[in-house]
Amino acid sequence: MKVYIDGKYYEKDEAKISVYDHGLLYGDGVFEGIRVYAGKVFKLEAHIGRLYRSAQAIALNIPIKEAETAAVVLKTVELNGIHEGYIRLLVTRGRGDLGVDPRKCPVPSVIVIVDDISLYPREFYAKGISVITASTRRMPADCLDPRIKSLNYLNNILAKIEASRAGALEAIMLSREGYVTECTGDNIFIINNKTIITPLSHSGILEGITRETVIELSGALHLPFRASTLTRYDLYNAEECFLTGTGAEIIPVISIDGRTIGTGSPGPVTRRLIEAFRQRVTSI
Repeated sequence: MKVYIDGKYYEKDEAKISVYDHGLLYGDGVFEGIRVYAGKVFKLEAHIGRLYRSAQAIALNIPIKEAETAAVVLKTVELNGIHEGYIRLLVTRGRGDLGVDPRKCPVPSVIVIVDDISLYPREFYAKGISVITASTRRMPADCLDPRIKSLNYLNNILAKIEASRAGALEAIMLSREGYVTECTGDNIFIINNKTIITPLSHSGILEGITRETVIELSGALHLPFRASTLTRYDLYNAEECFLTGTGAEIIPVISIDGRTIGTGSPGPVTRRLIEAFRQRVTSI
């Protein structure tokens, strides 16, 4: 595997950054996870746009233009001969000193990694997963806007630890007011009364690219959809539930906090969306 770092390509084992990089020291940077399907990059323009918006929000000046970044991603995919895979595009604040002052980091670093990813075992896409709600609350937007896809994932990691210790594959994170936001790495949807429902954007979520794709698909399939404030009560009484994310794609949820969702098997709307999603990504 070849990894792009600041204008050069390195073999995987030789790809290194400075221990003084503020991305390592403080999680100061932004990133995107992007999929490759049938040799083509899925929604590259949307991912690049979000990367630059995240960077703008944290006053991080990416040293190359959007078009050049897109070209670098495509070249890295080509060099690695990836037909089905995952791209991790990162921009760190760059090398500085041991203080947090970003002014000490004169040149940000751009990194592109192309590899495989498997967030959940394949069998769970057919039978569904069990999840919990975490006691770790989602960091509120007045502290850090969740639309910024930053390198600092400690809030999510703490909730993921809770899931692991509970024997679950994923954890739902609530706002400090107790409303459903998202999972540690995925957005969440439920189906009630044949309507697809997901938390509002301002509930404290990352506006996922796969989330937006599912919303588009619901329109194409003439399935009722709305964004709404949700509580655990709504989740527990859902007819169906599923999670979405670049790494996860669409994965059904059959149990939340020990409550069986629907029939305890992936529901018909979820299965229909999974099939539509597969058709969409293989036709790009």
